[in-house]
Amino acid sequence: MAQLQVAIVPVTSFQQNCAIIWDVDTMQAAVFDPGGNVDRIMSMVRKLKVKVETIFLTHGHIDHAGGAMDLKDVLNVPIVGPHKDDEMLLSGIEDQAKMFEVAAPVRNAIPDQWLEEGDTVSIGGNKFQIFHCPGHAPGHVVFFCEESQFAHVGDVLFAGGIGRTDLPGGNHADLISSIKDKLLPLGDDIVFICGHGADSTFGHERQTNPFLVQ
Repeated sequence: MAQLQVAIVPVTSFQQNCAIIWDVDTMQAAVFDPGGNVDRIMSMVRKLKVKVETIFLTHGHIDHAGGAMDLKDVLNVPIVGPHKDDEMLLSGIEDQAKMFEVAAPVRNAIPDQWLEEGDTVSIGGNKFQIFHCPGHAPGHVVFFCEESQFAHVGDVLFAGGIGRTDLPGGNHADLISSIKDKLLPLGDDIVFICGHGADSTFGHERQTNPFLVQ
């Protein structure tokens, strides 16, 4: 991670980990999953003195995408991701707000670009490979930087847990397959950050996560 730095900004009542990731040489940055509290996110952007070039979305749930359009308006940068299978979730963020009784105003999100399995995106000179990992949400994607041995997994995998699958479009079997078939083979030493809670490594989760060692 020497070339990349990460700052976590907890947002919304869900305490979602909005991540600002930047290249230390160029100070080029991306904001991942701005679920809300855009003023708080922008305060951190200014404090870090980074140049945000992209907003990346891992999936379309309100706590990850509820502030995306407002942040886009402030920064004038594109929204990229997730996979198109989350289009229904993103176009229904305002309905999600009613479902979860979220009082803060939110807007349906319209990405400028969808992501597909095998696509690559960059932050500065750091390339991230895209994995389509459904289960928590149909269009969930994971961002993996091989050079830095680092991944942003959104709500697919947590330290000691996995994403919930009882929401519309969720599927437990698909989620476990996404983790075991796509993420864990990347290597035990991969450090990941996730949508909620602490970071971990794939190796630690493979050996200790109760959902993976059954």
